[in-house]
Amino acid sequence: MHGRDSELADLHRLAAGRDGGLVVICGTGGLGKTTLAAQAAQQAEKKGRAVFWVRWQDDATRLAHDLTRIAQELGLAESRLHDAQSGRAALVDVVWEHLAAVPGWVIVLDNVDTPRNLDSGGELPGSYRGWVRPEGAGLFLVTTRDSARDTWGPQARLVPLESLSAGASGAVLCDAAPAAGTTEEAAALGGRLGGLPLALDTAGRYLANPTSRYRTFTAYQHALDTEFGDLVGAEHPQGTDPEIARRVVRHTFDLSLTQLHTDGYTLARSALFFLALLAPAPVPRAFLTPALLTDATGQSATTAGLDAALAALHQYSLISTPTAPTTGTSDGQALTVGQVVLHPLVHEVIGLTAPPGTDRTTCHTALDTHLTRTVYDTTTSDGRAGWPTARLLAPHLPALLHRTSPTDFTTTRNVLDSLANTLRDAAIAAEEHLLRQCVLDADIHHLGPDHPDTLSSRSNLAAVLRALGRHQEAADLYQQTLSDYERVLGPDHPNTLTSRGNLATVLRELGRYQEAADLHQQTLTDCERVLGPDHPHTLTSRNNLATTLGEFGRHQEAADLHQQTLTDRERVLGPDHPHTLTSRNNLATTLHEFGRYQEAADLHQQTLTDYERVLGPDHPGTLTSRNNLASALRALGCYQEAADLHQQTLTDRERVQGPDHPDTLTSRNNLAITLRALGCYQEAADLHQQTLTDRERVLGPDHPDTLSSRNNLASILNTAARSQRWRWPWRRTRSSPAR
Repeated sequence: MHGRDSELADLHRLAAGRDGGLVVICGTGGLGKTTLAAQAAQQAEKKGRAVFWVRWQDDATRLAHDLTRIAQELGLAESRLHDAQSGRAALVDVVWEHLAAVPGWVIVLDNVDTPRNLDSGGELPGSYRGWVRPEGAGLFLVTTRDSARDTWGPQARLVPLESLSAGASGAVLCDAAPAAGTTEEAAALGGRLGGLPLALDTAGRYLANPTSRYRTFTAYQHALDTEFGDLVGAEHPQGTDPEIARRVVRHTFDLSLTQLHTDGYTLARSALFFLALLAPAPVPRAFLTPALLTDATGQSATTAGLDAALAALHQYSLISTPTAPTTGTSDGQALTVGQVVLHPLVHEVIGLTAPPGTDRTTCHTALDTHLTRTVYDTTTSDGRAGWPTARLLAPHLPALLHRTSPTDFTTTRNVLDSLANTLRDAAIAAEEHLLRQCVLDADIHHLGPDHPDTLSSRSNLAAVLRALGRHQEAADLYQQTLSDYERVLGPDHPNTLTSRGNLATVLRELGRYQEAADLHQQTLTDCERVLGPDHPHTLTSRNNLATTLGEFGRHQEAADLHQQTLTDRERVLGPDHPHTLTSRNNLATTLHEFGRYQEAADLHQQTLTDYERVLGPDHPGTLTSRNNLASALRALGCYQEAADLHQQTLTDRERVQGPDHPDTLTSRNNLAITLRALGCYQEAADLHQQTLTDRERVLGPDHPDTLSSRNNLASILNTAARSQRWRWPWRRTRSSPAR
């Protein structure tokens, strides 16, 4: 059974054991709970176990009859039945007394959609006084959509099912339709269907049918964009039989929502539909308010009612509620935010049809109003504490811009820009890139390619491309923007000067140092003339020129300029401004290049402390500062301390910026250099080889960093060959770098 090997092995072990017990296979509709139970039952039967299958029919009396019959087949004495019939003992106790004494059986109670009805008194099965108990000598296996621990009690073993991986999904599709394409194409379609076994089965049966219009995995996947409802079963199945409905992807979720409404969770269906109107991405929990739901659906929503509805949707696995990734810290505490996540297929299916009495246009109007308000609150008052919420909001804003009217375009565009600026401050580049690209496309459409707002948006997109390490794309976009600024606004406009400086910076990062230095010198001269010597843009230009001069080996000029810029920034911007911290870092780096290692290390330590306090431990500026301090410590001969800092920085950069970001590759390179200094030649060589491979792929074979990696690898291989010491003389207790 593809993708369920671990769960099936656990069930097989439990069925073969002597302890027995209650096992609950739980999860939303369509995950294959019944199929897994059937596989486990089949295995148990092959091993000689007595297997019984009971389909829950929402009738406690019928369940009592079925379990009594099973107990009789397992040898329940007639005398004990007479005791129950005469009132000397409760029938349920008689049956379970026997099931506890007789080993070697497996009972499957399938599709328990209404667990509270298992007992005629409405008591939850977790009380263990009704017909579901954990004390049997065999395995009592329940399948259900209800995943709440409180429902099934402390002695139940819950087996929550998740969606299948892309590989397992592809295998299911290949088994069903082996002629429909490659394993890669099948895996891609499986991912598009969210790994939901019921949807995979539906697609597999369709593709295997010789009369179907689409006969390949790729064609079916493309057709989902326009015919999703038809392909996954949008039409209601004939009749009202829930056993038929649960085999149709769309209506297997309807069964859960109908049951929740029956149980009194009247906001559950509307809340789920509203979530389906948002993008298929996590939603900040704080965004879901009673006022929002009231405005969207017209239903009178309360905090208690909404909380209960979301809890019930979670209980039936229609939503999940993980915690958002950490983004910086506040007063030393990790910043996290609650979120609500829909399975991708639940998102698509539920969004097909509005609940009765709900108007889609009204929902979108309420959605746009509350999104705008939430973005404003997040960007104006939350500060760093709002960064995790900003990250979660970003995927939901492009649709807001697409729905806006021409008269409201500028206002809506500014909403996206303001959130993108917050993401820039938080160094959350991927989500910022999404918004910057969306804004630029909209500006070109509404305002034209030469409008100043369009040029500003193009510059912002280039900046985030640079932050993502996509330097050549950034350089091309900066060059286009500079040419347009010079033509539209003139060569001395502040935006033109900024654009020229941005292009020079990315040229330096591409190793085109002379071009960069010439552009930076031109920009600095013009900034001093047009804006004055103390303008922040002038200070930035002076900083950038100093950095580029350092690349030429003109360290004294670079140090003098960095010192001048640091002094001016402390006076103009203050000692804790991020630009001031950048100047202090750059001065320390230049001192290091001078060979003034102790001064450099002291200044790097001060800067790192300030970065952690001002921007938090995960900000890219902080990570760069930590990397530079480690390099300064290595130059002082503090190899172990340097290696520990480089390892910490590498781990954090892989988590925050990703394994392929140029800064991450720099950290891996620097760790390798430090390991070499410690005599760990094999480990250093492996890291240099990994870094070279990644730099060739990410930056290109001729990038200066790639050339440096190639030289470093050759050098360590030569050193190791001479020393013939391919071993680890330094025994570390920390983990090896991520491979």
